[in-house]
Amino acid sequence: MKVYRKIMLFALVCAGAIGMQAQGTSALRLSLTEAQNYALEHNYSLQNAALEVRKAEATRWQTLSTMLPQVKAGFDYQNMCGYEMNLGGRNSMSSMLPDSITIGGTTFPISFPSSEPTGNTSTGIPMNPSGTFSITASIALTGAQIVGTMVNRVAIDMADIANRQTEHTTLTNVKTTYTSILIMEQTVQLLDTTLQNMQQLLATTEASVRAGASEQINADKLKVQVASMRSSINTTRRTLKMLYNSMLLLLGADVDTKLELTTTLDEVLDVDYAAKLTLGGFDIEKNYDYQLLQKNELLSRQQLNLAWMDFTPTLSAYYQYSDKTYFGKDAGFNMTPPNMIGASVSLPIFQSGTRMAKIKGAKISLQETLNSKHQAEDGLKVQYNQLCYDLVSAIENYQIQHENLDVTRSVFRNISEKYTYGRASNLEVTNASNDILTAQSNYIQAVMSVVQAQVALENLLGEALSK
Repeated sequence: MKVYRKIMLFALVCAGAIGMQAQGTSALRLSLTEAQNYALEHNYSLQNAALEVRKAEATRWQTLSTMLPQVKAGFDYQNMCGYEMNLGGRNSMSSMLPDSITIGGTTFPISFPSSEPTGNTSTGIPMNPSGTFSITASIALTGAQIVGTMVNRVAIDMADIANRQTEHTTLTNVKTTYTSILIMEQTVQLLDTTLQNMQQLLATTEASVRAGASEQINADKLKVQVASMRSSINTTRRTLKMLYNSMLLLLGADVDTKLELTTTLDEVLDVDYAAKLTLGGFDIEKNYDYQLLQKNELLSRQQLNLAWMDFTPTLSAYYQYSDKTYFGKDAGFNMTPPNMIGASVSLPIFQSGTRMAKIKGAKISLQETLNSKHQAEDGLKVQYNQLCYDLVSAIENYQIQHENLDVTRSVFRNISEKYTYGRASNLEVTNASNDILTAQSNYIQAVMSVVQAQVALENLLGEALSK
């Protein structure tokens, strides 16, 4: 009875652990469109591309802020440790000297002894501790700052294009991986069907061997083929698992998420739509690489303008307010004006040819950019023609391989039936089995070639991905 209770307790613990594990594992059922939308929201590469746009915008605002007034405040404290400003001695002509002195709007009394000594007597002004509060507003403007904001604007546009290109690439990768999973699942199904047929033939052959109607070598050959088929299925299943993991990474989902795909391969493989892509022509302006080349050309032109700005003057102006306060008993010696404004213009005259050399280098860089752009235009047009040829060839091969697979299946069923009734040899069965495996492999490869060629052409065209 105690043993029975221990077994029940262990079973309950295991069931609870399995239930907790099942609850901790999330699941996703996604069509191709839903998978692409999920990736747009959670893919880390896309998030970084969006952050690059925001970073470029922040850099532009940094440049713009240098063209706006800059205001700063400060407080300065001074203590001359009891020092007095010496105004010299007083002689018999003291009656001719003033009793006070006014400096900076402040009157300072000058006192002398009531009795007039025979020699000189030193007289001074106390230098009391003081503090000065100041506010300074300044602005400086150069041609380089203005062109710099234009350069930053181009950088923002390039980051935005790169963001959209990353988005398109992510959608492409999701579609390719999604299709690869569907193809691998169909491959497993085809191999399972073939394996079942081979196992039935093996069972028939072993029965014939026991009845003395067939030799053991025939059964051994079929056993090897069945084992090879199982190995191929296991390899395909491992590849399928790897593809599922790749899809989770693309989606930005947790690696332990259980993923279920709801779109079928026939729905993804739209041969008619793929064929229409080759008939629409090539609008190079929609190509993301070409758009980046255009912005790169504009950036080179702005860099040339930036080099010319070294010849422009620098304009600056400022305003300063100061409030000086003395902390002693008597007012101190204050020569600080409360308000001050100023302006300046500076023009570079001679820099030993540095500016002209910089302009020459910018012109050379611009010409290199133009050459690269023209070369890329020709390359993109050639690439478009080649991708159209590849897609047409892939579609034709897919149609051939699809028909060949149907024929090979019919031949295999025919040979298997004849072999069952002893009208076909073991060699014919082996050849038919190899033929159907080859036909299945060629068909799967043909499907993948159509998808890859279609996606490559869509990337070049900059078109929105099909379903």
